[in-house]
Amino acid sequence: MPDLKDHNIIITGAGRGIGAAIARGLAQDGARITVADLSGETAEATAAAIRDAGGQAIAVKVDVTDRAQVRAMIAASVAAHGPLASIFNNAGIVQVKPFLTITEDDWRVMHDVNGLGVLIAMQEVIETFQKQGKGGSIINTASIGGKLGTEPLAHYCASKFGVVALTQAAARTFGRDGIRVNAICPGNVATDMWKKIDEGFRETGLTSRENEAFEKFASTAALGRPSYAEDLVGISRFLASSDSGFVTGQSIVVDGGTIFS
Repeated sequence: MPDLKDHNIIITGAGRGIGAAIARGLAQDGARITVADLSGETAEATAAAIRDAGGQAIAVKVDVTDRAQVRAMIAASVAAHGPLASIFNNAGIVQVKPFLTITEDDWRVMHDVNGLGVLIAMQEVIETFQKQGKGGSIINTASIGGKLGTEPLAHYCASKFGVVALTQAAARTFGRDGIRVNAICPGNVATDMWKKIDEGFRETGLTSRENEAFEKFASTAALGRPSYAEDLVGISRFLASSDSGFVTGQSIVVDGGTIFS
């Protein structure tokens, strides 16, 4: 069993989907979870479910693009649960847009949340880890879109390539401080985000029926089934614990064999 008992772990974008699954799973391992989300309501719902199951969790409403709010999130987590051990920078957005129709505003919004939001949280948490003097683990949610650009998600993929770059740069820079930085690259996961992607495919005329895009992409997995949010819990548990104590700078694909890199 990984050594996560009483570890203070922040998970952004944990109100639903992958983040909520990770929060529930690590809480079962005994971690003390800060459920952070742009929606205070969904954050509290996830935190309440963890508490009802006997775990420890608080909810924090946060816009990851706002540095003051990120600092407040970290402060609330430390005040409630003690020194910070890990953070999952999981909050993110997606938009389906054909390549030639992507606007400057589309690009800025995508990179503000998926790129700048990760950078801000990394900077603030690294400073926290340095002050604590005990190292720590940062886990960023990238995507197979951060390994392979695809249409009509070019600007989304570009933002996730950026997450991979931030992961590598920080790992090289802060490893001597005992700070490990890794990324998880999920595949085609059955979440509300994929429902939004599927809707975008229909609106752009690339598919004609509900769930068609998801079924098409999910069918390419070598393991022969769709991915679910719970599929990301095992790798999250590993990267947050000392079991991965000599792993840093890696962007690990968890996609059932959809791409090979």
